[in-house]
Amino acid sequence: MLTALVSVVAGLLLGLSLAAPPGPMNAVIAEESVNRSWRAGFAAGLGAMSADGLFFVFALAGLVTFVEQAPTLRGVMVGIGGLLMLYFAYGAVKNAGSFSDSEGSDAAGFGKAFALALTNPYQITWWLTAGIGLLNPGRIEAFGISLSAGSGLLTIGGFFLGIFLWITSFPAALRAAGERVDELGTGIAYVSALVLVWFAGVFTLDAAGTLGLV
Repeated sequence: MLTALVSVVAGLLLGLSLAAPPGPMNAVIAEESVNRSWRAGFAAGLGAMSADGLFFVFALAGLVTFVEQAPTLRGVMVGIGGLLMLYFAYGAVKNAGSFSDSEGSDAAGFGKAFALALTNPYQITWWLTAGIGLLNPGRIEAFGISLSAGSGLLTIGGFFLGIFLWITSFPAALRAAGERVDELGTGIAYVSALVLVWFAGVFTLDAAGTLGLV
């Protein structure tokens, strides 16, 4: 029982280590949440989570390692990610101040986050490092307990549970704060745009260096 609990908790912490840090994915979730609705922010989070599910399958098949070892392919992907971030930053600024449950399909936020996650080098790097623990639970030791291969499904379940908890609570917290202070919602939208522009620059320089353009 204790090992099962530790397996779930270890997976949950791994999920939060991927989902919670500030970055372009959370900027998109924040922008969708404050400019549209909790549901839109949650849909964007589901887009990022779906990409992680795809990365998990890719990691099992060895494709994540292949992308990391193919610099030209990786450079092109990262460059596309930088351009997408600039486009999304423009959208965040354009919609700033429209804090409301606006009409429109939540599929837009889902697609934005999904496309961005697939070109995010942080995502790929995470799966090459911490994500290895999901593929080989025997390498994980948490709270002094080494997890067995038999606990792998629990660890994987905990991992996606951690991401799900984040994409549920993060948009809810932003909406709650924004509904009390409308200006905060506008500020978050502008901050999200700045974060996206910053990472767009980082991605573009990374892609240019990888492709030998600088």
